Amino acid sequence: MIPYGRQDINQADIDAVIETLRSDWLTQGPAVPAFEKSVADYCGAQYALAVNSATSALHLACLALGVGKNDLVWTSPITFVASANCALYCGADVDFVDIDAQTYNMSVEALRTKLINAEKTGRLPKVVIPVHFAGQSCEMKAIKALADQYGFQIIEDASHAIGGRYLNEPIGLCRYADITIFSFHPVKIITTAEGGMALTNNPELAQRMALLRSHGITRDAKQMTENHGAWYYQQQDLGFNYRMTDMQAALGLSQMQRLDDFILKRHAIAQRYTQQLSELPINTPWQHPDTFSAYHLYPIRINNRKSVFDKLRSADIGVNVHYIPVHTQPYYQNLGFKIGDFPIAEAYYQEAISLPMYPTLTETQQDLVIDLLHKALF
Repeated sequence: MIPYGRQDINQADIDAVIETLRSDWLTQGPAVPAFEKSVADYCGAQYALAVNSATSALHLACLALGVGKNDLVWTSPITFVASANCALYCGADVDFVDIDAQTYNMSVEALRTKLINAEKTGRLPKVVIPVHFAGQSCEMKAIKALADQYGFQIIEDASHAIGGRYLNEPIGLCRYADITIFSFHPVKIITTAEGGMALTNNPELAQRMALLRSHGITRDAKQMTENHGAWYYQQQDLGFNYRMTDMQAALGLSQMQRLDDFILKRHAIAQRYTQQLSELPINTPWQHPDTFSAYHLYPIRINNRKSVFDKLRSADIGVNVHYIPVHTQPYYQNLGFKIGDFPIAEAYYQEAISLPMYPTLTETQQDLVIDLLHKALF
């Protein structure tokens, strides 16, 4: 089968993990801070905190920003459920902002309209979580301007987008966000098997997330209320075991050496798809001129989605659908959301298929996908 996405592990990656396995450190050792520094330096951010998943990073980000009971968090309906669940973990309420019909990211106009109405009812969001869908940045400058006007904070869910750029700057710089989140799941741009990272330029947020990712425990004497000796630690909050292991970090550090190459290969594959599919009854992904996508996904839109999807799957082409709108999931329906709440997202979902997109996809494999897609359409 040709999958929709997959990791690219080379001998250098394997050697890096083996070296860690032979060292004195398997869990918390030197590879974790080295990986954090590598990502922070690449993005130009001041602080980076590696964790065991992007879901954990989103949860920590919400907690660090003080999200709690009776607060409101808005995100996109076209995302994985973790982008919304993170607020519910904190006891907050969740709502959604419909997507832009071209980029499939959070619509700035829909956000502006929703904020105007929310201000009238006295129910503005505490945090907004724009999602860089498929690797393309949201219009963060405009979203930050609205944040300054209406007083909300921003978590960039850039799980798809490490290596991408916005206004010629790296995604993860945190110029327009309080915290940025990356994912290192195997189908993402780089992988640590499972893993995630939170980046910020705010030292207080970094310290708060670092405390909460490790049981709320500190060994930093400057943060303690008392100190009994070199063995001493204090639990200062109710935290979690969200730490990344040295084995994972060693893999991530090795993968970072090829990040730019991965992105260039993804762009070449996307360009080929766009050219080869131009005469078919397909909507290929539109790219905003302010962005340079990481191309985690290559989502197309077609009218007879289920038929095409089934034909491609039966031919061992592992297409997928990203995403089922979060507000249509049974759990969120039980919270009061319903079909029709976010029509642009729902219309997108009815037509969306993600084609295979990963750096080791060969031209021969890509030609097979294109040929079978053509046959499935006619």
